[in-house]
Amino acid sequence: MANDASTVFDVVILGGGSGGYAAALRAAQLGLSVALVEKGELGGTCLHRGCIPTKALLHAAEIADETKEAAEFGVLATFQGIDINGVHKYKDDVIAGLYKGLQGLVASRKVTFIQGEGKLSSQTSVDVNGQRIEGRHIVLATGSVPKSLPGLTIDGDRVISSDHALKLDRIPKSAVILGGGVIGVEFASVWKSFGVEVTIVEALPHLVPLEDENSSKLLERAFRKRGIKFELKARFSGVEYTETGVRVSTENGKQIDADLLLVAIGRGPVSAGLGYEENGVAMDRGYVLVDEYMRTNVPTISAVGDLVPTLQLAHVGFAEGILVAERLAGLKPVPIDYDGVPRVTYSNPEVASVGISEAKAVELYGKEKVVTLKYNLAGNGKSKILKTAGEIKLVQVKDGAVVGVHMVGARMGEQVGEAQLIYNWEALPAEVAQLIHAHPTQSEALGEAHLALAGKPLHAHD
Repeated sequence: MANDASTVFDVVILGGGSGGYAAALRAAQLGLSVALVEKGELGGTCLHRGCIPTKALLHAAEIADETKEAAEFGVLATFQGIDINGVHKYKDDVIAGLYKGLQGLVASRKVTFIQGEGKLSSQTSVDVNGQRIEGRHIVLATGSVPKSLPGLTIDGDRVISSDHALKLDRIPKSAVILGGGVIGVEFASVWKSFGVEVTIVEALPHLVPLEDENSSKLLERAFRKRGIKFELKARFSGVEYTETGVRVSTENGKQIDADLLLVAIGRGPVSAGLGYEENGVAMDRGYVLVDEYMRTNVPTISAVGDLVPTLQLAHVGFAEGILVAERLAGLKPVPIDYDGVPRVTYSNPEVASVGISEAKAVELYGKEKVVTLKYNLAGNGKSKILKTAGEIKLVQVKDGAVVGVHMVGARMGEQVGEAQLIYNWEALPAEVAQLIHAHPTQSEALGEAHLALAGKPLHAHD
């Protein structure tokens, strides 16, 4: 293995996804010399196979729904169908523009980008393309891939992962989606808008089971209204091929025929065969274990992003990468409060939240110390204009701060920024109630909810 001993980088980062490139950009900004190793395309899952392409599909789905419903707004329009090649061109153009911008940004920060499959070769080096890259510190950021179940083979045709779904060259007539979490729910929403008969199979009692139960129930109600079917408390037991597609079976005896099965049960870490354990890095079920500063048990190695057992969100990866870069540069970054991270499911309707659920609050503070309030979007003018239904639910510690904001409805993802400030600054309802929100906006609904929680409701019943 060739070794250029004259070059030792301050930081060598293995993986160029959200966590890896954020660490690279911030470290370079702080004056550290950085090498960034990526086997695929800069930007990783989020840019090429996750956040960006799925949200492009969801926007195309929104346009399809708006066209179908145009007459409700007095607009004459005819929905003629989905040109899937045109949808993919739109999606790919969005990705290409962001990819080009990211490449330019990395180059402008003087980050040494090395394309190739890297492997941790020691506690201070990475091997890639027959070369050994030495670093005073190594950051592991190799991300995640779609998971499957034992005995369930993803063939890329009739049984597919989210990676395949993003490039599917046809619109199936029907589909079963295994998993009612964020990925499954978002694809169900897209495909229903595209005219697909969708059935979600979820082993747990609710869709988006990590959200507050009230949000799950509101989403389920909306999905029923849209004609999206779902089987809850239904454990997958098998799939077989039929003449035209697949037959999915559940442990409770249900069988569902469809053109294809999308396996959307989550994502697992990419760590096998990369030299982590061999070089002493502590692991658990494929995840790299870290402390609140993203330090592994090896002093010269940190890890970020989907590779570590924290929230699998691109913006979490950004934050973790920045935290590591600042720590290595001698700054004193604050550990991440993962409850304070905004979470959004971009289905129709959207589900957005920050903070903790009512159930978690009761567990932490006791039932008698938890106060909740629900504000129906029917009382919000802009939501009425948009013809969206939904609700904002606040969770408060009695006589104290708001510790949870849970929202369901169109465009709720755009409201979660203010909700994040409310939670992270430990705002009291009365303090938020003093703020004047523009009328008519959906952000007003957050203000109205806090007015009501502060005991002075305006457009809400006492």
